[in-house]
Amino acid sequence: MGPLQFQLSGSPGDGPRSLTSALHERLRADILAARLLPGQKLHIAGIAKQFSVSLAAVREALSRLVADGLVQASDQRGFRVSPVSLADLADLTQTRIDIEGLALRRSIERGDDAWLGSVKSAWADLKAVPHRYPDDPTVHYEEWVVRHRIFHRALVNACGSPWLLGFRDVLHEQSERYRRLSIRREVGGKPRNVEAEHKAIVAAVVKRDADAAVRALSKHFGITKEFVELAASRIAEVSRTI
Repeated sequence: MGPLQFQLSGSPGDGPRSLTSALHERLRADILAARLLPGQKLHIAGIAKQFSVSLAAVREALSRLVADGLVQASDQRGFRVSPVSLADLADLTQTRIDIEGLALRRSIERGDDAWLGSVKSAWADLKAVPHRYPDDPTVHYEEWVVRHRIFHRALVNACGSPWLLGFRDVLHEQSERYRRLSIRREVGGKPRNVEAEHKAIVAAVVKRDADAAVRALSKHFGITKEFVELAASRIAEVSRTI
């Protein structure tokens, strides 16, 4: 693994657990953003030196990432960023449709006017920022990524099940890795109309049409899967260089 060009937030007086949490969050962010690539080795000593933390802190942070499904551990080979594959993508996408579709359906059935207002507000916030950087359309605008996560979470927040939301959040993070890896590839050479996809979901939610909302959400996730499949050869080339 090459040098990690960033620092942990916090002060030198932070306790071991605070430093471990900061390291976990930083490595997690870099995996989701594809700055640390599928299959990439994660050297404990190198990370400890880079961040001036103990080997124990690095091991704990990496163990948390293993629990998150973002890192794999092997007795013989140490730690690596979890690999990606088309089979995993297909399973992930269908499971996400099943879980998030259920959460959305329950939210529409149970959500009050305050919940509906939060969906509209998150949608307005998302539309207010560009999808990609104007000077580099192959890269997501980072604030859009943040608001996109908030928007999709708002859609399901009224489902009433912490377990369901927890499973949904794990699936969302795993999907984010694939989406970031595939962003440079466009279907048919044309930009994807993500805003139209989101608009269809919101329109159905506002009407409290659960069937239409779940169909629109499923289509949205399916299009993401298509983009990743088109980028599969490029992703494989990147992975083979690690």
